[in-house]
Amino acid sequence: MTPPSPPSSPAPLPTAEFQVLLALLDGERHGHGIKRDVAGRTAGKVVMGPGTLYGAIKRMLQRGLIEETVERPDPEMDDERRRYYRITPAGREAALLEAERMEQLLAIARAKRLTPTWKSA
Repeated sequence: MTPPSPPSSPAPLPTAEFQVLLALLDGERHGHGIKRDVAGRTAGKVVMGPGTLYGAIKRMLQRGLIEETVERPDPEMDDERRRYYRITPAGREAALLEAERMEQLLAIARAKRLTPTWKSA
């Protein structure tokens, strides 16, 4: 009889989903606000189109990583068509696990002298 295999680590998050979670760690945002946060945080290197952004949001809502909020900002400052989202405890845990996974990969890359600090060496 073979021993049970250890539990597998969660699958890596798609980049778009990790970016959405990072944006929502700072607080509730609507879709366009998430898009602006990602573009600003990445100096324009990551620009999420509507299909990518709203596809990621839809999948994350289904998995309970984020939730739509019912609270609305001041109606004078808001468009009623906007939907606002916030990260859930499960989403925060998924983001933490993804960051840890990336940190492990970066440690391997450093050990193999693959990071930018080793380019000139």
